[in-house]
Amino acid sequence: MSQDLYDLLGVSRDADADAIKKAYRKQARQLHPDVNPDPETQERFKEVSRAYEVLSDPQKRAAYDRGGDPFGGGMGEAGFGQGAGFSFTDIMDAFFGGGGGGGQGQGRGPRPRVRRGQDALIRVDVELAEAAFGVTRDLKVDTAVTCETCHGDGAAPGSTPITCETCRGAGEVAHVQRSFLGEIRTLRPCAACRGFGQIIPDPCRDCAGDGRVRSRRSLTVKIPAGVDTGTRVQLTGQGEVGPGGGPAGDLFVEIQVSQHPTFTRHGNDLLCTVTIPMTAAALGTTLTLPTLEADLAGRDGETDLETEFELEIKPGTQSGAQQTLRARGVPGLRGMGRGDLVITVAVDTPTRLDARQEELLRELAAIRGEENPGGSPNPTHKSVFGRLRDAFNQH
Repeated sequence: MSQDLYDLLGVSRDADADAIKKAYRKQARQLHPDVNPDPETQERFKEVSRAYEVLSDPQKRAAYDRGGDPFGGGMGEAGFGQGAGFSFTDIMDAFFGGGGGGGQGQGRGPRPRVRRGQDALIRVDVELAEAAFGVTRDLKVDTAVTCETCHGDGAAPGSTPITCETCRGAGEVAHVQRSFLGEIRTLRPCAACRGFGQIIPDPCRDCAGDGRVRSRRSLTVKIPAGVDTGTRVQLTGQGEVGPGGGPAGDLFVEIQVSQHPTFTRHGNDLLCTVTIPMTAAALGTTLTLPTLEADLAGRDGETDLETEFELEIKPGTQSGAQQTLRARGVPGLRGMGRGDLVITVAVDTPTRLDARQEELLRELAAIRGEENPGGSPNPTHKSVFGRLRDAFNQH
């Protein structure tokens, strides 16, 4: 290979290491045998790779600039990568842009033994009133905690981790294979230390070298007002302690709201149905109904809560009629207002009458001229043409 190595890569003689690597990556993507398998391109790829092998190594580049042989022998007969152990990392970088070290023998290093723990999830059942107005709960959770015997380092008392003799603390070992590209060197996690770079010769008996144990502990969680089923309350740093005594993850408390005997929640609104006799619907009445706050009366010293309210039923109220009481529903999460209470009236028609009751009703029907009501169906749906006809008839 008599062509100038700098010309092969297309860089100037004063190009720095980054410019050389960038130029090689560009050409490798174009000339790699997987992209252009013809023999001429393969030969060109070998020459470009040999040029990068020299110019990316400071010592070989200095020898080449002085006019010497950077390989200590003939460059034309040595074959691609022979005697130099060309790093497979550089080829992978050319295609994937990785930061795998940028030079021979550079890897990721040992992986840390101390790592962050996983998040944990616990589900808590609460009443509707507790979800609406907030509540504080004491919980028992089973999570991983730091081992008190070894304080998280995994070694038995009086002992310490030692450097792995196989990888000498690097956490990785090199594997060399021969291919048509020459010698390809890859780095793999050390099997002796599992990539940690250290070995614990005498593991802690309580945690088996993991640095953490399972334990039940108590904690208090404040559930804010306005939560609903599926809402998650995050407790930072209350999850699983990480391996090696690493920082704990987070604990998420997922809310499950139980059904209420009176109220049904719809968003931040409360829905309920009251049933009244037909006489009360006809004559009107006033009802005394409980509030949602009544469920919390007497708890934790709560004595000033409004436990009931009065609802006026106007004369002639029909079954299915609704009344909306503003701001008597569920408070919004994060204090965003409060929903409404929507009350639906159901009129109860008697199914059994004694003789006197039947006599009075028949007398009332006679007075109102309703002994033989004809009745007529009320249309619930009209066609498009019917709605248009009604609209014209109104004008």
